[in-house]
Amino acid sequence: MDVKVQAIHFAADQKLINFVNDKVNKLELFYDHIISSEVFLKVDKKASKENKIAEIKISIPGKELFAKKQCDSFEEAADLAVDALRKQVKKHKAKISA
Repeated sequence: MDVKVQAIHFAADQKLINFVNDKVNKLELFYDHIISSEVFLKVDKKASKENKIAEIKISIPGKELFAKKQCDSFEEAADLAVDALRKQVKKHKAKISA
């Protein structure tokens, strides 16, 4: 799967990019027809503590799934967003196999 990670208004280190790639690639264990994914990492200047935002969009045949989470760290936000997408992928897979 093609994973594009974009850090908006800051420079993401390679360790963070690798972490996000690994998490997103694990979605293929649940559904192997994922075409591509885009990850946007942002820092919300308004919020003081939980200001790290991870938005993940995955493309599957005929549909796009999206999750956005805001937490203390990018790792936590990406983890929660991937969990939300895993639920969406399982739900979609159950729909098409029914």
